[in-house]
Amino acid sequence: MAELKDVKGIGPKSLFLLEKMGITTIDDLVMHYPFRYELLKRGNLEETKDGEQIIIDGKVESMPILMRFKSNLNKMNFRLLTQNGGVGISIFNRAFLKSHLTVGTTITVIGKLDKKKNIITASDIKFEGLTSKVKIEPVYHLTNGITNKNIHNYINMAMLMFSKEIFDYIPEYIQKEYNFPNKKTSLNIIHNPSTADKLKQVTKRLKYEELFAFMFKINYLKNERKKNNKGIRKEVDREELNKLIKKIPFELTNDQNKAVDDILKDLEKDYRMNRLLQGDVGSGKTIVSFIAMYANYLAGFQSALMAPTEILATQHYNNLRELLKETDINVELLIGSTPKKEKERIHKELEEGTINMVIGTHALIQEEVNYNNLGLVITDEQHRFGVNQRENLKNKGITPDILYMSATPIPRTYALTLYGDMDMSIIKEKPKGRKKIKTYVKSNDEIKDVLQMMYDELESNHQIYVIAPLIEEGEGKTDLQSVMNLKDQMMLAFGKKYKIDIIHGKMAGGAKELIMQEFLQNNIQILISTTVIEVGVDVKNATTMVIFDANRFGLSTLHQLRGRVGRGEDESKCILISKVDTKRLEIMEQTEDGFVISEEDLKLRGHGDLFGTKQSGDMEFKIANLKEDYKILLKARDDSKEYLENKDYDKDEIKKKLIKGIIGS
Repeated sequence: MAELKDVKGIGPKSLFLLEKMGITTIDDLVMHYPFRYELLKRGNLEETKDGEQIIIDGKVESMPILMRFKSNLNKMNFRLLTQNGGVGISIFNRAFLKSHLTVGTTITVIGKLDKKKNIITASDIKFEGLTSKVKIEPVYHLTNGITNKNIHNYINMAMLMFSKEIFDYIPEYIQKEYNFPNKKTSLNIIHNPSTADKLKQVTKRLKYEELFAFMFKINYLKNERKKNNKGIRKEVDREELNKLIKKIPFELTNDQNKAVDDILKDLEKDYRMNRLLQGDVGSGKTIVSFIAMYANYLAGFQSALMAPTEILATQHYNNLRELLKETDINVELLIGSTPKKEKERIHKELEEGTINMVIGTHALIQEEVNYNNLGLVITDEQHRFGVNQRENLKNKGITPDILYMSATPIPRTYALTLYGDMDMSIIKEKPKGRKKIKTYVKSNDEIKDVLQMMYDELESNHQIYVIAPLIEEGEGKTDLQSVMNLKDQMMLAFGKKYKIDIIHGKMAGGAKELIMQEFLQNNIQILISTTVIEVGVDVKNATTMVIFDANRFGLSTLHQLRGRVGRGEDESKCILISKVDTKRLEIMEQTEDGFVISEEDLKLRGHGDLFGTKQSGDMEFKIANLKEDYKILLKARDDSKEYLENKDYDKDEIKKKLIKGIIGS
């Protein structure tokens, strides 16, 4: 199997930079699709504006002058005579062309015009000329140190050298039915389009393939669940359950009561519960899951709740212990940092059945963990776990009931397609007495007002989250605020009086946990972060969320971030700072309903932001967009179901490869 380092032109530095962009394999590289295209038209010097791209024909008027610099850079200058007069041409790192650029040679130059200096900085020179009047130029997402030309060359070289390794996931009969070109042809056209029509055709084909593979996975898992759906009918003592519910220090909302009722009915049936509990931020999903665990206990079974982080698992553990403090129920916490002797004791007692409920992280699904009679499995923030991790926990018991929880509101149409195999309970209502989070949209010019608002909160002994879209300067566009840059600014404004620290996704797990613990204990007053805190612990004393470059985030992500405050009794606020796109952000001032916001997000930006950031895992597509491509998704769903269930294709290489990708064997 070829690796990235085998691609001609990719050295150690390029490997590092590509990895920074999330490109680690040949597949990642060739499927690093352009995010837009520039349409370059043949023009002339008079009609082309300053700074515009131009394609222009002419004859070489002067011998090229070559200048060499350090770091193997070179620049070539010469004059070009066009039908509208002469123009200077500068082109970098094309020294090998010098001998071909003799006076009188006819060439086509592609580049950007500096009208004042009457110079075109060329990106390419063609000797054979262009047959069409336009050129479609792909534009890629980049990182500092890699140019658009670099990435384009790497992709083309990879396709040239390793085309045999590019796997096509669309069965041949479907390709014929839709008249799709093959994968290799499609990749070549999407990276090197000659016409808009061909580009449109292959884009649709590549979107279909991505959605076909995704919906195959969904349909496969649905079928597997149906095969193994026989469950254990549980007898729940509803009277005892109601006694516990009455002891909860707040009244459940109608939505919470409905969700509890849905879960109880599932537990009491002889098929396996497979339910998604979808709740808006702060709607109180967790208490519903605790009631479900108690109901399962009353029926005589163990429960396990898996959370994505140690600190969130610890928070759930402490809250559950508090709820059950007047009972003799044995609740344990099992996380990566649990001491070895303690782990061994918990493993032993889980297997013996003396532990009734366990809350933890991935530690719950380790090979050495065995349960006595696991009857209920709950996965919190289910989209944060891979398919295999969720399946591993489910398989720890004998047909346990399954409850997934998600705080990412998804429009119902999409939820029914993507989670069609699950029953769904939706919690929209906020618990009574919870105060509204006031949201303000501020421009960069109003930073003094923002700092004053922050200072007032700090003086009231409250804590603040500050969010930046980047970790360090130079990562992407440099005009965006970075975590490091913001720390310097906050230190300048508040550092003499208050403790400030940072947290981001590239930090080791233990370091992140430690910082969050310090913030929870109010040893840190201002926590500067990326979206890593989007799903996290309840810090009741954190009353303010300040988000810089808010226009860079989807509305649903902003809503998730906003939900980190307003967890206590004090009034909370969210401040969105942006120099552009403020009209879109005003939706955040108008509503706190995550489902309304997700619908708006879908209208404005597409599916990507519905499911959070890159950490969303299952829902991350390279080219498909659920908003634009919903019809393709429905077709891919039906086609993949038919293909999956047709026994004639069981030995088909595509089917075997897709299933292998799901089960990981």
